[in-house]
Amino acid sequence: MAAVSELAARLTEAEARYVAANPESHRLHEQRVLVMPGGNTRTTIHQPPFPLTIVHGEGARIVDADGHEYLDFLGEYTAGLYGHSHPVIVAAIREALADGIVLGAPNRYEATLAAAICARFPAVDLVRFCNSGTEANLLALSLARAVTGRSRILVFSGAYHGGILLFAHGVSPLNPPFGWIVGEYNDGDGAARLVAEHADELAAVIVEPLQGAAGVIPGEPEFLRSLREATEQHGVMLVFDEVMTARLSPGGAQLLFGIDPDLTTMAKFVGGGLSFGAFGGRADLMSRFDPSRPDALQHGGTFNNDVLTMAAGAAGLTRVLTDPELARLNGLGDRLRNRLNAFARDRDVDFCATGLGSLVGLHFTRAAIRSERDVPETPELRGLLHLHMLERGYSYGRRGFVALSLPLDETDMDGFAAAVEDFLG
Repeated sequence: MAAVSELAARLTEAEARYVAANPESHRLHEQRVLVMPGGNTRTTIHQPPFPLTIVHGEGARIVDADGHEYLDFLGEYTAGLYGHSHPVIVAAIREALADGIVLGAPNRYEATLAAAICARFPAVDLVRFCNSGTEANLLALSLARAVTGRSRILVFSGAYHGGILLFAHGVSPLNPPFGWIVGEYNDGDGAARLVAEHADELAAVIVEPLQGAAGVIPGEPEFLRSLREATEQHGVMLVFDEVMTARLSPGGAQLLFGIDPDLTTMAKFVGGGLSFGAFGGRADLMSRFDPSRPDALQHGGTFNNDVLTMAAGAAGLTRVLTDPELARLNGLGDRLRNRLNAFARDRDVDFCATGLGSLVGLHFTRAAIRSERDVPETPELRGLLHLHMLERGYSYGRRGFVALSLPLDETDMDGFAAAVEDFLG
C-alpha cells in the first residue's frame, strides 16, 4: 500500500507540473468541454488531466499550443508512417486540390493506388476503398456474411477492429449485433475448436496479426497458421485486419508470416495519412461488388475515392515507401525494443517492450505477454512514464503505444531509450 500511495503522490506532482507548463492547452480543453462531451470527439487521444493541443507538425516533430516541441513516437497510432507534411505527399495533395476536390466521378489517381495495393499484398486480387479502418472491417465482415449465408463472427479478446468494433475485456455495447464469438488471442487450439464447433453458423474469423490496442501483442505464427487451417477446413472466411500491421513488411503481416487470408483490411498510412480505408481479397469474393453483375452487392460512399486521399495514397506507396526504407524503419523498432528489454533484464526491472518491427508496446512487467489478460493494470506507472517522457520532449501513446515514422533515425531511438532508462533507473 505504501508503494501505491507513493506512486499516486508522485503522479499528482507530475500532473501539477504538466498543468502549470501547459496553460494554453488547458484553456483550449476547457473551451472544447463546452461543446463536446469531456472536450473530446475521439476517446483514444484523451488523457488526464487534459490532452495537449498540437498546432504544428513537420517531419518527426510536433509543437503544442504552448510552444513545446516533441519528437513524435506516436505516429498517429500508425497512420503517420510518413511523418508530418512529407513534401512528396503534400505536393500530390496540392496538385489534386488545384483540379477540384469533389468530382463525383472516377478520378485519375484511384487506379494507381489500387494497383499499388494489389501489387504489395499477395492475397489481394481486387480492392475497394472506403473511409476508415472501421468501415473496411464492417464491409469485409458483411461481405463474408453475404457470401456464406452465415451470421456469426469469431473475434479475439482485446481486439480493436474500429470505433464500433471493440473487444477489450468483452464485446462493446456499441458493436453491431453480428453474433460475436470471442476467443483467446494466441490460443490456436482453442480457436480451432471454436471454428469447428460453430462452423455451420460462422461466416468469418477476423484477427489482427498483431493486436495493437491490446498492448502491441504479436500473433504467434502457430496461432495464425491454425486459423488458416481451421477456416479452410470448414469453409469459413479468414479476414486479416492489417490496418496497423501493413507496415511490417512490403506486403504486410501476411507476407511476413506467409499466410494468405481470404480478405484483408487496411487504412491509416495506405491513404497517405488522410482519412482512408480499404478492403480486398480473392477475386471471386470481391467481384461480388462489380456493378455490371445482376446480383451485385451495393457499396456506395461519397468519399470512397476522395481525390485528395487517392492522390496522397498513390504518391506515398509508389514514390516514398520503398522496400529499403520500410526495412530500415522496422529495424529501428527492433533496435529500440531489444535495447529496452536488455536494460530491464540487466537491472532486474519489472518492464518489457513488446511488438514487431516499427510497432512497440511498453509494459511494467517482466512476464510474457501473449494476450490481453497478460497486460498488467499499472495506470500510475504508465501516467508517470508518459509525463516524464513529455518533459524530456518525447510524445507517444500513454497506454504504452509507440509507432515509428520514416523521419526518425538511430539517434532518435537512442534518445528515447535513454529517457525511458532514466525513468526505470
